[in-house]
Amino acid sequence: MEQTPATAPAIRIRDLVKRYTATGKSAGKLALDGVSFDVPQGQIFGLLGPNGAGKSTLINTLAGLVTKTSGQVEIWGHDIDHDVRNAKASIGIVPQEIVFDPFFTPAEVLNNQAGLYGVPKSMRRTMELLRAVHLADKANAYARSLSGGMKRRLLIAKAMVHSPPVLVLDEPTAGVDVELRRQLWELVSEMNHDGVTVVLTTHYLEEAEQLCDRIAIINHGKLIANKPTRELVDMAREKIVVLTLDRDVGVAPQHETFARSVASGERQIEIAYDKDRTNAGEVLLQVQGQGYAIVDVSTREADLEDVFVTLTSVPA
Repeated sequence: MEQTPATAPAIRIRDLVKRYTATGKSAGKLALDGVSFDVPQGQIFGLLGPNGAGKSTLINTLAGLVTKTSGQVEIWGHDIDHDVRNAKASIGIVPQEIVFDPFFTPAEVLNNQAGLYGVPKSMRRTMELLRAVHLADKANAYARSLSGGMKRRLLIAKAMVHSPPVLVLDEPTAGVDVELRRQLWELVSEMNHDGVTVVLTTHYLEEAEQLCDRIAIINHGKLIANKPTRELVDMAREKIVVLTLDRDVGVAPQHETFARSVASGERQIEIAYDKDRTNAGEVLLQVQGQGYAIVDVSTREADLEDVFVTLTSVPA
């Protein structure tokens, strides 16, 4: 694979716009609205956003499955319009869906995919990749006989047959159990340690906070945040107080100093407050002033989920 300068981004996106074609009286959906950001080399980069925010459109643009309306995209220094072959060779995509012929063996799946990328037989890494994803002992089993976790790992190996420097994982742990998620993240971390730049979309924000070096958030087709993960979490000026009350809560108590107040159980509420405006003691007084007795109290700092909710709750 041709090398790109170490200072250049793995992915460079400038003013990316995608408007889907109008149908009938519809003006056409604006899925991406002038999105610009870089994915630094060697990082695990999180791409987050609510359903319908534009993440899939952006990933499908990188994969060559969606034609952008305007803007510029480079993958490993190759423009996706003017250097299509090298751009596609520089990226591997792991989709949400399980996509391979169930009647092929894992070895056949990887060999066929390598052939599609023009990898000579002498340079194919079929068994190396199967060992890397812990499937060497299943090399000659029918793919349909693999467990869900094995199929997920095979998809990652399939995306790496042409040795791309960039790997995109689109909701790789959606619907899988805790142990499989742990195995997948260990595998991804190992690949990143070996030099692969990883772009990750996930709805598990705790995972993103733990794994990602940097996170971009898209909402309504616009980029609304792009910061190192720690800086993004530190944007939260809120603290959370969790209260167990003496009786069932219908509607959580509200007050102008509360940023949010929601019922999190029959007798439990979570109140977020701006620590620059008030403190936990004042919050407790306000709740007691509304007729509740407090049975138990705990506090926690805001995390990525709190920041995400705050940023994406702003109307378009």
